Amino acid sequence: MSRILEPVDIGLVDRNSLMTQAITSGYIMPVHLKNHNAELDLRPGTTKSDIVAYLYRNPEWGYSPQEIKEALDIPRGTATTTLKRLYDDDYVGKTDDGYYHALSDRDDIRRYVSSLDQVHRMFGHHRDGDVTPEEPDKLIGESRTDEELEAELDTLEGGIDDLDE
Repeated sequence: MSRILEPVDIGLVDRNSLMTQAITSGYIMPVHLKNHNAELDLRPGTTKSDIVAYLYRNPEWGYSPQEIKEALDIPRGTATTTLKRLYDDDYVGKTDDGYYHALSDRDDIRRYVSSLDQVHRMFGHHRDGDVTPEEPDKLIGESRTDEELEAELDTLEGGIDDLDE
C-alpha cells in the first residue's frame, strides 16, 4: 500500500530538489512543478535510476561496467546495456578508455539524485530490515516492583490534581 505524502515545509528539504516524482519504499512524493523536468526520464527504483544515482553521488570517479555491476549487484548485460543507453541519452559521460562518469553540466540530474537522497534520509532508514531499535542505558521501572511503580504513578497523578485546583 502506498502512502501519499502531503507537501510540507520542514525546512530541511530543498524545494528545488523535489523536481521528479519519487517513489521509494512505498511512498509517493509529489512533483514540484516550478522545477519539474518532464524530459528527465528517470524513475526511482529502476536500474537506470540506480546507475545514474551511483555515478552522480561519486562525480569525481569514472567506473567500468564491471565496477558498476559489482557495486549495484546487477547482471553484466544489464549494466553494459543501461550504461550505453544512458551515455547515448547524455545522462552520463564516458572516457575514451570506457569509464562512465557523471556530467558536470547536468544540474537537473544532480537535483534528481539529491531528491532521492533526501527521501532516503527522511524515510529510508525506517525501512532497513536489519536495523534494530537502540536500547536505552536504563529502562524505566528497572529494579522496581509493580507496587512501587503504581505508588509512584499515584503520587504523580496526585501532584497533577493539586495543580488543577
